[in-house]
Amino acid sequence: MKANILVVDDERSIRDSLKMVLLEEGYEVQVASDGKEALEHLDKKDYDILITDLKMPEVDGMQLTKRCLQVYPQISVIIITAYGSLETAIEALRLGAHDYILKPFDFDDVLLKIQRLIKHKELIRENIALRREIHSRYDFSNIVGQSHQMKEVFKLIQKVAKTKGNVLITGKSGTGKELVARAIHFNSDRANKPFVAINCGAIVGTLMESEFFGHKKGAFTGAIRDKDGYFKIANGGTLFLDEVGDIPLHLQVKLLRAIEEGVIMPVGGTSPIEIDVRIIAATNRDLVKDMEEGRFRDDLYYRLNVVEIKLPSLNERREDIPLLVDHFIKKYNYELKRKVIGTDNETMRILMNYPWKGGIRELENVIERALILCESDYITKKDLPPNIINEEFSSPIPDRLKDAVAVFEREHIIKILKRTGNNKDEAAKLLDISLSSLYRKMDELNIKNIL
Repeated sequence: MKANILVVDDERSIRDSLKMVLLEEGYEVQVASDGKEALEHLDKKDYDILITDLKMPEVDGMQLTKRCLQVYPQISVIIITAYGSLETAIEALRLGAHDYILKPFDFDDVLLKIQRLIKHKELIRENIALRREIHSRYDFSNIVGQSHQMKEVFKLIQKVAKTKGNVLITGKSGTGKELVARAIHFNSDRANKPFVAINCGAIVGTLMESEFFGHKKGAFTGAIRDKDGYFKIANGGTLFLDEVGDIPLHLQVKLLRAIEEGVIMPVGGTSPIEIDVRIIAATNRDLVKDMEEGRFRDDLYYRLNVVEIKLPSLNERREDIPLLVDHFIKKYNYELKRKVIGTDNETMRILMNYPWKGGIRELENVIERALILCESDYITKKDLPPNIINEEFSSPIPDRLKDAVAVFEREHIIKILKRTGNNKDEAAKLLDISLSSLYRKMDELNIKNIL
């Protein structure tokens, strides 16, 4: 990044010397003789850095700094000051100026300060861009699905995201529980705070309390230093407890206390720590049955289950399969640097018919594999795993009438579009539907332009 710099000083020799040095370094430089002229420049053009003297006629450096920080907060301000005016420079730093340089100049020092500021600004921009990317990635509208079941899920996410209530997400493995949890977090007021995900089933039982609440040095063998637990790390944000049903009973009591009282006690600690954490829990188990059989505390269950979001399995939302396939093709085209357009009709029919026991995760793996093996513009039957092809013969059509009709409609519309050379008007006439109905059907069934 080559910054755009505005230099302001009533001494011409200082303005010109700074301009010359900065131009030699490749920066864009504008100069002004006082604060009033500088404000005129600021109104006309965007600057990255303002370098200004403090003592100037009409509008002095302090007034210019205040004005700049109020109206142009994206600009970094460097104060020029003499040693005798250092207290005034420190006051400017308190107002929000980023740095100061002393007269007479050490130009190497000036350039170093500018380079540091530019690096800092670049990091801020990268951080903002990364946050935007993450927020966009986990926006609830990017959870793929147009089925009735998923539309109801979207509505719930919208409603609960802006609240502080705890959420319990239930559903089989591979239904996208963590994706929903992240969507809730990144659409909430806690979006700029940590999202910490824990797979409770993957933590050794004896270490779970330490992992959750942290520990003090010497609390047990191997505790060679203080360690923060997940609750403290997630403070101010969201803690996602995946497979919450795997938490042992003795720890469920302490978890309940942490949620109810907003305090945690590290292992070996003597002083409680206040925390502000929203809990989103998820499970593929029947927690009601676990409660009845004494494996899960009912008071913890009701504390976690303020709002329950039930995720349908992929087999319950088969009309979303074409959308998901298209989504994963785009994803792995980018990651694998491929240019696959889609699937042929036979392959889509196989994918629609297959009983997805592994859910969306299994479908994603199949599409990733297919893109690795695919040798043409379209994924074909030979790019699919043998078990999926074999399954197709025992399940030639979907069980549900609605799914079977969707498969037929999609194949028939594609056939007509190919016959008409992708002429939508002519295709609509052959199908005996309006042009707007054709476009709506193409959108519902995820039919792209046919080449």
